[in-house]
Amino acid sequence: MTHNLPFVAAHWGTYRAEMADGRVRALLPYEDDPDPSPIGQAMVETLDDPCRIGQPMVRRGFLDGNADRSLRGRDSFVAVDWDTALDLAARELLRVRRDHSNEAIYGGSYGWASAGRFHHAQSQLRRFLNLFGGYTSARDSYSYAAAEVIMPHVLAPMKTLLTEHGTWQEIADRKSLIVAFGGIAVRNGQVNGGGVARHTQRDDMAAALDAGADIVTINPSALDLDDSLRDRWLSIRPNTDMALMLALAHTLVARNLHDQAFVDSHCTGFDAFRPYLMGQMDGQPKSADWASSITRIPARRIVDLALQMARRPTVVNFSWSMTRQQNGEEIIWMAVVLAALLGGIGRRGEGVACGLSAVNSVGNRRGRLPVAALPTGTNPVSTFIPVARIADMLLDPGGSVHYNGEDLTFPDIRLVYWAGGNPFHHHQDLNRLRRAWERVETVIVHEPHWTPLARFADIVFPATVSMERNDLSGSPQDTHIFATSAVAKPFKQSRNDHDIFADLAARVTGPTDVDGTILDRFTEGRSEAEWLQRLYDRTVKNLSATMPDMPRYDEFRVIGTVSVPVPEHPRRLLENFRADPVEHPLPTPSGRIEIFSNTIAGFGRDGIAGHPMWRDPVEWQGASLAQKFPLHLVTHQPDRRLHSQLDQSSHSRAGKIAGRAACVINSIDADVRGICDGDIVEVFNDRGRCLAGASLSPDVRKGVVLMATGAWYDPDWENGSDRCKHGNPNVLTADLPTSEIAQGPGALTCLVDIRKAEGDIPPVTAFDIPEITLPT
Repeated sequence: MTHNLPFVAAHWGTYRAEMADGRVRALLPYEDDPDPSPIGQAMVETLDDPCRIGQPMVRRGFLDGNADRSLRGRDSFVAVDWDTALDLAARELLRVRRDHSNEAIYGGSYGWASAGRFHHAQSQLRRFLNLFGGYTSARDSYSYAAAEVIMPHVLAPMKTLLTEHGTWQEIADRKSLIVAFGGIAVRNGQVNGGGVARHTQRDDMAAALDAGADIVTINPSALDLDDSLRDRWLSIRPNTDMALMLALAHTLVARNLHDQAFVDSHCTGFDAFRPYLMGQMDGQPKSADWASSITRIPARRIVDLALQMARRPTVVNFSWSMTRQQNGEEIIWMAVVLAALLGGIGRRGEGVACGLSAVNSVGNRRGRLPVAALPTGTNPVSTFIPVARIADMLLDPGGSVHYNGEDLTFPDIRLVYWAGGNPFHHHQDLNRLRRAWERVETVIVHEPHWTPLARFADIVFPATVSMERNDLSGSPQDTHIFATSAVAKPFKQSRNDHDIFADLAARVTGPTDVDGTILDRFTEGRSEAEWLQRLYDRTVKNLSATMPDMPRYDEFRVIGTVSVPVPEHPRRLLENFRADPVEHPLPTPSGRIEIFSNTIAGFGRDGIAGHPMWRDPVEWQGASLAQKFPLHLVTHQPDRRLHSQLDQSSHSRAGKIAGRAACVINSIDADVRGICDGDIVEVFNDRGRCLAGASLSPDVRKGVVLMATGAWYDPDWENGSDRCKHGNPNVLTADLPTSEIAQGPGALTCLVDIRKAEGDIPPVTAFDIPEITLPT
């Protein structure tokens, strides 16, 4: 019987721990999960692998007072006791606050961390720093910053749209056509922020197709496509989706197939947008012929697709990758405009979809599970940056950036505190980030493993992993709450994040002269068990209207899980708006769908109009730079890990080629360059280089290469540190903002070339631990 085994939860699924002789022998998928992720098994082998950090570490140069911060990433470390490390960290925090103010502390600490509601690294960090007097924070996400900023202006907040998202069942019921810009990668549905009880994306999509729904995939790659959908693949030039959307809209309007009544009653600004669309503004109609020259999709197929969209219920779906390119805000905006012209917004099985299968929750349910989280308090410091502008901030203190209609001034950051993430994974142009990192006086991190972030830190606190902690798990976008258990003892001297911060809180005072230490306010006198009960009790209170008979906490710990039913009538902002736009206006400035936005136009920024429009990206195959770097690099989420988590595991390594990240290249492009399947290649541009393993495929568009993100950054210190030996593609991507609207990451606007690696090829050292010595 597995039903009595303890639960372990992660962002990629929920498991039961099978024990033998007091150790975890295996993780068994939750019995109600129809399609469990294999990533979970990697958690067992990495509990005590060589990459685990067993005691506090301090970088040798930092400890010795060496001012050369370029040694970060290659310096040795000194193993110290907890008191020494905590005293050093407290000293640095107090020094920076005293000499430079709390604004000089960056606590953005972006990353996925763990799935627990209490042992959530960023929440613990923010709670601590808020009590310490605050910190410079970050806004938005690397996943879809462009959508987070543009959507409230033109439709509704992204969080609302994801919470009330249409479902695969509704698509099946209507036999809808899904026009999938950026594709629909079911592998991405392995994960969900906060955890997954049941993986349903694969089955839900298959059921919708069996019921008569259809998917047209618009993507430079067919690698994620089922064979049955390959004849519906439109192979598009990367970064040209805007041109295709405009051409589809032009065809609808030119043939009077758009829903003018819906546009008149529920939208604003079409009269200002139409002259641009039809060419009256600039002399260039945004026709199928025009778009074909940009996208390289035949004009006939563009027109045929527009006619199909006009004839049947249609969902305009954008993948989250659409937001991560130059002018990503306007691409998402244009997806809304296209759906509005079809007249389906607010109808079930129609309208706009915000990333079907981007994570497990998108498309599989409506509503929001009100599971409680650790209170973080209020940040006394108002200074923030758009999350992807971290390198700009570090390199240009006192400089400015325009964001969402306001001018922000970059603070002078002296200390970075990071827990639960890895900027040397998710940021772009890692060589530039490394130079920016050298400007910071002190870097403090919590890490279970010797990740790149740990190597680039000054003080490293060894943190526990989720299998070593008791917690409460439950994603706000899921249906289950789990009582998870510490099924393994903490590795060597590692501690929970909460305990580390409690020890620090006992060493630092609050921001005013009369404050004592912040320990009592940080812990509130509660133990871990008492915090977990408090969070559960708050969750029970939040659910009291729909689930008045929730079990007591002690019963819940024994049962292990509670399933929360989906509401019969969840909130439906867009349905109510469609039924009566006057009584139920949208939370946009006009209360309607904004095809033209006076707010955006009022920003007064060069190149940004008040409506979506095509503009040449700085790097695409139509740019002059393509003469030098003719291949477009498309980076995507990996299928064998979550971002960079567990990259050291055998499951992740099994997907590598010659121990390096795979680079998928069209067979014709490879043949021209003398590259064979399995060769080690060097991918390069003016920003950097990386070694990778070649994987030849006819299913990627000619002129395009694909690389998954997440390979641990491994600079080739001996042969030019701009090269990553392991294949992290973010040494190549540009630290380019989407635009001055959102300042999101523009990672997918990137040109490269490839050559076969020659000469002595250095070994991968990403998983080798740094030199460690004892204090002198």
